[in-house]
Amino acid sequence: MHRNDVPFDRFTFPLILKACVPFKSGHHLHSLVLKLGFHSNVYVQNALINAYSACGSVHDAVKVFDEMSQWDLVSWSSLVSCFASNGFPREALVTFRRMQGVEGVKPDGVVMLSVISAVSSLGALELGIWVHGFVLRSKLGISVALGTALIDMYSRCGSIDRSLKVFDEMPHRNVVTWTTLINGLAVHGRSREALNVFYDMKKSGLKPDHVAFSGALVACSHGGLLEDGWRVFGSMRSEYGIEPKLEHYGCMVDLLGRAGMVHEAFKFVDEMPIKPNSVIWRTLLGACVNHNHLMLAEKAKEQINKLDPHHDGDYVLLSNAYGGVGKWVERAGVRDLMRENRIIKEPGWSLVHIGQVVHEFVSGDNSHPQWKEIAEFLVSVIDTLKVGGYTPNTSIVLHDVQEEEKEHCLGYHSEKLAVVYVLLNHRDGKTIRVIKNLRICFDCHNFMKHVSVVFEKEIIIRDRNRFHHFRNGSCSCRDFW
Repeated sequence: MHRNDVPFDRFTFPLILKACVPFKSGHHLHSLVLKLGFHSNVYVQNALINAYSACGSVHDAVKVFDEMSQWDLVSWSSLVSCFASNGFPREALVTFRRMQGVEGVKPDGVVMLSVISAVSSLGALELGIWVHGFVLRSKLGISVALGTALIDMYSRCGSIDRSLKVFDEMPHRNVVTWTTLINGLAVHGRSREALNVFYDMKKSGLKPDHVAFSGALVACSHGGLLEDGWRVFGSMRSEYGIEPKLEHYGCMVDLLGRAGMVHEAFKFVDEMPIKPNSVIWRTLLGACVNHNHLMLAEKAKEQINKLDPHHDGDYVLLSNAYGGVGKWVERAGVRDLMRENRIIKEPGWSLVHIGQVVHEFVSGDNSHPQWKEIAEFLVSVIDTLKVGGYTPNTSIVLHDVQEEEKEHCLGYHSEKLAVVYVLLNHRDGKTIRVIKNLRICFDCHNFMKHVSVVFEKEIIIRDRNRFHHFRNGSCSCRDFW
């Protein structure tokens, strides 16, 4: 059209920009939009926001929005979606609040999907309950898409029972809805329920897809359901003619590794018809470290070095293994390699939501305004827990130092700081919710169990892999994570 001088109209650019979205391109069309005088057309501007959002160019999307002379529902929805899909959940919610104050613009199901996604990223349960209420008050109706998003949101906010309630009240469901609930139950340690939901989905007449089978296998892995895992894995081919993908083989490796069958896991990987990737070798490495198979851990690390040598977690895992058995020279060698390759360990951080305020804690960081009070109270909490039988697990501290110094290092893990902060400032609440970026360590896991008894609290921690619900001295994961 352009080469043949066919004139463009206001419908041309939105279609072309929409076509660019899957390829994450479209920047070059903006200059043509300006040149041909379509920059003030609301349909073209909305399409530009979407195109920039798909490219991850949030700044450019905001610039287009700010330069618009008028906004419609699609304009606001596009900007909320841009923030939510590019890792700016707070900005997405602020934009939604602004949108609510605009006369004549009423949120629809599309914008609410982005809002729910933003809340899911934050893990803010109170906010999630408000958003759910807003959807009901707005009489939008719980569509399959909205219901599925709410199930995921409540699961990621640590309230799987609310997910179940939404699921039960939905008039219609699809495979994605069932799979979302299966995954939610699995990461909350309710593996047997997750597997039962998987079987109920099959009974309902829906055919499970690759993602549904992944969810079922994850449930088996998190719950140590070895026989069920083999049964589900085998049914992919035998019942549905579905060829397992790499992620399904990865789930089986994880299942075997968590069950302590490390040699069997290595054999399974050797016999896989698909070449294992770094994630599968990393899964094996974690299993070897957890079950003290040092030689196999070294073998797994060799394979990872060939595929993805710059992942900080691999070095830390191997360092854990050496430090755990007192091989300080080997541990120092791993740390030297990290320095040579300029690999920096990701710092651990934890978040707690108190009302509308988020408090962040970083391991060993003393920048919080109440740091002195928190540190002093943490010492007294640990002393109280020791009377009740808590013993700090100093074997995970990877330094050849005195026991007292090791205990000091353990004490300032971010999740401990977060929980103690809540105990110090908000003693009336029965539930403490923490979001953590890394996998919870064995010592912090034990610490939380004792806190739940002594202080009569339920502690819910969302770590990198799953949720842990600590109640009356036990955890939902049954110490199997």
